Amino acid sequence: MVNLVLVSHSLKLAEGVAELLQQMAQNCRIAVAAGIDDPDNPIGTDAVKIMQAIESVYDKDGVVIFVDLGSAVLSAETALDLLDPEMAENVVISYAPLVEGAMAAVVAASGGDNLATVLAEAANAAALKLQQGEN
Repeated sequence: MVNLVLVSHSLKLAEGVAELLQQMAQNCRIAVAAGIDDPDNPIGTDAVKIMQAIESVYDKDGVVIFVDLGSAVLSAETALDLLDPEMAENVVISYAPLVEGAMAAVVAASGGDNLATVLAEAANAAALKLQQGEN
């Protein structure tokens, strides 16, 4: 089954998104890699923490990483470089909106869709939101 990793600069933000996703997750595992271990400055991302989150939910069917901001992409890319290459082949970064994309992805993954379909559903989530705004 395709599983998800949520990468955010804020642990609170990622935990909140994970809480929403758990309402729809059926056997889809969700890991959080958010914030940094500095009590005075907890906002940021950590490539090693992301790598460990990927490893904790890894499945040969794939893992989709969702990110909140641009620099989280850089940390996620570094995490992919740190992974075993065979594992990294089955891990992708989604550029979909964090909340809407991850929600669409967890529904698709829970339904048993493959990695490509889960990514496509995540990407389409923004379009659905835009259509709602036009009405």
